[in-house]
Amino acid sequence: MRDYLFEPADVFALEVTGEVKLYPLRRIFCVGRNYAAHAAEMGNEVDREAPWYFTKQVAHAVKSGAVLPYPPGTENYHHEMELAFVLGAPVFRASEAEAQAAIYAYGCALDMTRRDRQQDGKDNRRPWSLGKDVEGSAVFGPLTKAAEFGVVAAQRIHLEVNGETRQGARLEDMVWSCGEIVAHLSRYYHLGAGDIILTGTPAGVGPVLAGDKISGGIDGLEGVSLTLGAGA
Repeated sequence: MRDYLFEPADVFALEVTGEVKLYPLRRIFCVGRNYAAHAAEMGNEVDREAPWYFTKQVAHAVKSGAVLPYPPGTENYHHEMELAFVLGAPVFRASEAEAQAAIYAYGCALDMTRRDRQQDGKDNRRPWSLGKDVEGSAVFGPLTKAAEFGVVAAQRIHLEVNGETRQGARLEDMVWSCGEIVAHLSRYYHLGAGDIILTGTPAGVGPVLAGDKISGGIDGLEGVSLTLGAGA
């Protein structure tokens, strides 16, 4: 057995409703500007030619119910409620139908964002890593198998901060469907089991403060929550 200089990190895995075994994550992909109203509130337009992406490290993923410190290096930390889905089969250069068939399960997710650091990147034509790839910024609820969730359509997606509704929309408002996203992304990556994709956030994003309780949900899925403590 090989020895390591230090203990490697534990595998991060999500519960699947009705399954004893866990779903381990290997990569996190995120879709940008997939709701027109959110793009508009951020002063942008939707790129309708093709979806585009950024990534987060699995090391920055946490499960729903976590209590985390307000992150360092920001004075404008934002909530973003999203539909996430995971794959259960290899996908490469797939058709939309093949891509949709490879989706194993859906879940609720929070894409927490240092908005000021993201804006720095935009203003200076630099990567968004300091804004998006933040410790504890990918928060996931339990997964529900695709067959049980059904077709992504008019399900309500919503988010509350301290019980006050901040975001509310329908999944049918997404510019790019889940199948379209996977088909497009599979032109650039050999996708497969272990990959999770966050599909973008609706309008209503905004700042949260230390002590805030964030909760969100999507019709037909188990919800997601995060509590922010004092600053790190």
